[in-house]
This record gives sequence, C-alpha cells and structure tokens, in this order.
Amino acid sequence: MRIVVAEDSAVLRAGLVELLTLRGHEVVAEVKDGHVLRPAVREHRPDVSIVDIRMPPTFTDEGLRAALDLRRENQATPILLFSQYIETSYAAELLADRAGGVGYLLKDRVADVSDFLDALRRVAAGETVLDPEVVSQLFGATRKTDVLASLTGRERDVLGLMAQGRSNAAIAAHLHLSAGSVEKYVTRLFDKLGLPPSEEDNRRVLAVLRYLQT
Repeated sequence: MRIVVAEDSAVLRAGLVELLTLRGHEVVAEVKDGHVLRPAVREHRPDVSIVDIRMPPTFTDEGLRAALDLRRENQATPILLFSQYIETSYAAELLADRAGGVGYLLKDRVADVSDFLDALRRVAAGETVLDPEVVSQLFGATRKTDVLASLTGRERDVLGLMAQGRSNAAIAAHLHLSAGSVEKYVTRLFDKLGLPPSEEDNRRVLAVLRYLQT
C-alpha cells in the first residue's frame, strides 16, 4: 500500500515509517502537522493515511480537522485516526459521510502489530474500523435516545461489535452464538432502525450511524 503518515512525534513517526517499510508498504509522505497533511494527500493520493489527532501548532484537533476536510473533498480518501485521545463528536462526524474507509484506533490499546496492520488494510479496502473503547464512549453518549430504547441488551452488543467492523462470523464467536442467531439479531436491528434492504447503501454502516446520530 501507498501510505501517508501524519504524526508530530518524531520518534513515533520514524517507528511507523520503518515498520510499514519493513512490511513491504511504501510511505509516500511523512508530515508533522495538519497544514502539510492536506497537500500531501492531495498530491500523492495514498491508499490510506495514518493521522494523529493532536498536532502543531495548538495540539488540539489539527489532524482530525485536516482529515475531515480531506473526506469532505473526496469521500474515497481512506483515513485511519491513530491517537491517544477520544474525540467523540468528531468521530461521529467522520463516520457520517457513509462512504467507509475510516478507522479510529487508540495508540495505548494496540497490543499487536499484526492487528494494527490488519486494521490499516481494512480501512484501505473501504471498511470502518473502530477501537472498542471508542465505540463504548460513542455509544455512551447516545444511550438514552428513543430509537435505542427498543433495542435489547443483546442487540446492543451485536451493534457494538458491528461498529468495530466485525463480520457476522466474528460476532458469533465473540458472543458465543450461532451464525444463524447473529443473522436474526442483525435483521431485527435493521428493522428497528428503519433500514430496508438496498443495493446502494451499506446497512451495517448506516445502522452504526443511526445509533450515533440519533
């Protein structure tokens, strides 16, 4: 894959570049602030960009705002946020374009390099990948809404795992359910969230968005 790395920490940036290069990927640009990230992505059109949230000059949300700008310009720009911090409102906005190809991982919770590389590959392929802790905080902000009141505890569990980008088979294994049971839960979720079958929309992504945006 061709990758842009946006990280203000010189040590971490160098480590990511070395890791990706050793695994056969090409880092087409490495930048340390959001202002440089925008033109770098526009110029190189990478398969995916790894973006820290808090970068110079204010170390608040420069990287995230740059990522949102790039997605507004082109929804097909895959972005993997890689941060120590959870910004729930911005994460919901990043997901709101429905195009997929977005991820949000927490640096301190990535325990295995292979998991990180797999998440990167999935985001580049157009999937949505969220750290479970990010999902937990996003869902916690919306638990009292009327739409969600109709969901059972198990349906919430299934939806939470869907938000992490898990397949039905992975959800079944995690919750110790049969594949058929998970399919029934997913179908009921779609019905309760008002998402009829469609050839144009990804109902799994829309279900997560409906949950976050209510």
